[in-house]
Amino acid sequence: MKGTEFAIDVTGVTKRFDEKIVVNAIDLQVRRGEIYGFLGPNGSGKTTFIRMLCGLLTPDAGTGTCLGYDVRTQQADIKRHVGYMTQKFSYYEDLSIRENLDFIARIYAVPDRRAAVERSLVRLGLANRSHQLAGQLSGGWKQRLALAACLIHSPQLLLLDEPTAGVDPKARREFWDELHQLASDGLTVLITTHYMDEAERCHRLAYLAYGNLLARGTLAEVLASAALFTWRVTGPDLRTLATALRGRAGVEQVTAFGNTLHVSGHDAAMLEAAIASVRDARHTWQRIPAGLEDAFIGLMDSAKDNFA
Repeated sequence: MKGTEFAIDVTGVTKRFDEKIVVNAIDLQVRRGEIYGFLGPNGSGKTTFIRMLCGLLTPDAGTGTCLGYDVRTQQADIKRHVGYMTQKFSYYEDLSIRENLDFIARIYAVPDRRAAVERSLVRLGLANRSHQLAGQLSGGWKQRLALAACLIHSPQLLLLDEPTAGVDPKARREFWDELHQLASDGLTVLITTHYMDEAERCHRLAYLAYGNLLARGTLAEVLASAALFTWRVTGPDLRTLATALRGRAGVEQVTAFGNTLHVSGHDAAMLEAAIASVRDARHTWQRIPAGLEDAFIGLMDSAKDNFA
């Protein structure tokens, strides 16, 4: 592995399919030992970008490095040092956990393969299930197997594409605890997710919509860049109130959160004027900081759909 400050350092990375730009001139730097969250709606280009980073696709334009290796000319070197966990479980369901890990270790020519498999089983809590067929595992246990397989060759970078989709909250929390332990040991993680609570556990974030990078930075920096003003309202008949608010000048989002509504917009004065026009004694209004979900919906609404 080449020594640089950044595990990922790319500029202007672009990919087209059938004349459509699905990743548009993205610049991204991810520091070593960092958990970097990559967020955006379905079809935004996140998976395509990850596949270019790990050497499975070649960019049509742009330059840069992954683990110090050129993303255009040194893809074989990158593959040896990266662990890539796809959205879909991609291991052999008619093999046991141990057999799957042994097979992956063979592919990577892992030294002292049996010992490496045993260490992986123990670390991910799979030892007691090592003879269970992968096809018989629940979503959470399949996730552990997939992570163990990604780590079997001791990579320096993990690329995780929506790894917790369909996994219960306890398994998700345990997965994230493991990721933070790995990062503290020096491993770099780039992870895509649709869960806002997971995004908040990342060191830094980037938001991609329709192939364009719209925001990046720490959680506080991303929220600040969204420049969104939000009010929370409680009281009776919120559905009728929401209908009255939608479409008014200055109101860009009206979203139900349990027994409250979040009402948001980018122009504070116009938003307050819209609220004043429907305000009454039955409802309680409170100005609150915009949340990550509010900010990201606002970013998505402002983006141009490149497939429209």
